Amino acid sequence: MRMYDYLVPSVNFMGAGCLSVIGERCKILGGKKALIVTDKFLRGMEGGAVDLTVKYLTEAGIEFAIYDEVEPNPKDTNVKDGLKIYQREGCDMIVTVGGGSSHDCGKGIGIVATHDGDLYDYAGIETLTNALPPLVSVNTTAGTASEVTRHCVITNTQTKVKYVIVSWRNLPLVSFNDPMLMVKKPAGLTAATGMDALTHAIEAYVSKDANPVTDAAAIQAIKLIAQNLRQAVALGDNLVARENMAYASLLAGMAFNNANLGYVHAMAHQLGGLYDMPHGVANAMLLPHVERFNLISNPNKFADIAEFLGENITGLSVMDAAEKAIDAMFRLSKDVGIPASLKEMGVKEEDFEYMAEMALKDGNAFSNPRKGSEKDIINIFKSAF
Repeated sequence: MRMYDYLVPSVNFMGAGCLSVIGERCKILGGKKALIVTDKFLRGMEGGAVDLTVKYLTEAGIEFAIYDEVEPNPKDTNVKDGLKIYQREGCDMIVTVGGGSSHDCGKGIGIVATHDGDLYDYAGIETLTNALPPLVSVNTTAGTASEVTRHCVITNTQTKVKYVIVSWRNLPLVSFNDPMLMVKKPAGLTAATGMDALTHAIEAYVSKDANPVTDAAAIQAIKLIAQNLRQAVALGDNLVARENMAYASLLAGMAFNNANLGYVHAMAHQLGGLYDMPHGVANAMLLPHVERFNLISNPNKFADIAEFLGENITGLSVMDAAEKAIDAMFRLSKDVGIPASLKEMGVKEEDFEYMAEMALKDGNAFSNPRKGSEKDIINIFKSAF
């Protein structure tokens, strides 16, 4: 068997109320003043994640400044604006509060605070040469898992293309997944982030870079999502479903942090960059179409996925069971209210060729289990249209 490693943050706190220890953890890391990176919606929630983070940091004697201009699909301009506050306020650590957008923006700020040149210069895998400021991530959605991964995804506002900086140096030193911070999230956001987590788990499970350890995390994540996402969407106050989705997102993140992803993310990044489409929605709409293309690469694993998603595959051939996995992905996406087609989201067919070209250059494309051409990617976009 080939050699492989397994990267996760040093410390991960889980469970209701776990955020209460963030102050003491920041003190352990030697922080004196934190830049809290978040968005205006979260900052405006009375008694929400930002207020609680401020409360616990203050109690521990940690000073703070706040950058709250993070946008969905965070932009290079967000990173630059956040850096200005980080430097002006004399911060020495970064605390991200939110979903993937806040976490990715915080990582980007950490990169430009410690590296010369433009952020784009570091697109790729393991390009970072210097340690980032201590990163602590408070997660408020069960989806992106950016709080436990080495991926930093930022949109270039000039080219409208998302680029990825993948490095072990991006890993937050401490992550918090407190389901109490997730119970008030709207159904649409819950659905999109939950389908994002499912995409992480499935792409990691079938990735050409998968290994037994990543498989174990991905399998459990798929099962938990199949058993809890519908319930979390139906009733946001369902704490059991929320907690299980938080676990699922974390496990899926640990899986893809090490097994990498595939064409779903490579293609979804183009929709996010060009149309500013929510990342989880883009993933959910593409997932069954990409995996139908991938199915012949490993029918046995797809038959497994069907069973993990709750399908009855007794007596079926491997290929018939594998097809059931695709059906289950479509059904779950429909049940939680994901739009059925790219056309509904305003996507234009004339952009398919450009998006396909860029998708094949995306860092996530190289671990897809089946090698596709530009024409193949265009056809997948068409099938989702």
